[in-house]
Amino acid sequence: MRLRHIEVFHAIMQVGTISGAAQVLHISQPAVTKVLQHAELQLGMPLFERVRGKLYPKPEAHRLFVETEKLNRDLQGIRRLAASLKGRAVETIRLVSTPTIAISVLPAAMSAWRRDFPRTRCELATFHTSEIVTALRLGEADLALSLQDPRHPGIVAEPIAQGVMTVIAPAGSWSDAECALAVSAHGLSGELIGHADNDPLGELVVAACEEEGVTPIFHTVVQTYQIARSLVEAGAGMAVVDPFTAASAVDSLVQRRAWAPSIPVQLYLLTASHSPLSHGARELANSIGAVARASIG
Repeated sequence: MRLRHIEVFHAIMQVGTISGAAQVLHISQPAVTKVLQHAELQLGMPLFERVRGKLYPKPEAHRLFVETEKLNRDLQGIRRLAASLKGRAVETIRLVSTPTIAISVLPAAMSAWRRDFPRTRCELATFHTSEIVTALRLGEADLALSLQDPRHPGIVAEPIAQGVMTVIAPAGSWSDAECALAVSAHGLSGELIGHADNDPLGELVVAACEEEGVTPIFHTVVQTYQIARSLVEAGAGMAVVDPFTAASAVDSLVQRRAWAPSIPVQLYLLTASHSPLSHGARELANSIGAVARASIG
């Protein structure tokens, strides 16, 4: 029996008439009759006794109904799922991000994406990059965001935005003319906020300082760029941060200058190599990329 045969057979078994089955299936009575006749022809036996317009199942029909009931339920489930997916109603997207991107880029990107996907469920979490790799490999996340390429064979790293490391300082630290120029290690002054020893971008900044013969001294060391940004906004000192964090700082509280020599920073979309993104997840990634690029414009 074909799937269409099973669908029509079950409708007839449930309502007992050709006309009733046609109403349930939203097709014409001749169409129901034709499918039933074709099913019986393929089976080589009648499934119903026809008495005064009603159909009475034969014993073989009852046995067949029991065996095909699960398949028919599965078909109905598939149909509901397809309708829901079309309406973008049941999809759940699991996104993990490093804290920096979760605070600097995600809010605006999610707001823009929600206009087209108002009912799609999205679960957000913040992990460090090593934890992100584990989550993707175990299938606990669909996509992730990081400023690092983990260079793992099971992870695809797709660059979606690029900027440069940026020095941020409390408002009034530089003149307008100075703000138009890049600043190197020799241009740093006052309290300098440092990053944890294991921070890859922080290590690049320290290395650049040492190449210029400057040994930076950090009295305050932070774990995340957004903490450094908050401290700068409060007037606690200068910091060298990623471009997305710098762009999210309050304009009235912070000034920005590019770091010299330039240190490129990539925002990566991370996915498991064996798990292609759904339509909704890809559109969310596109929204994140667009917002990230626009923020550092």
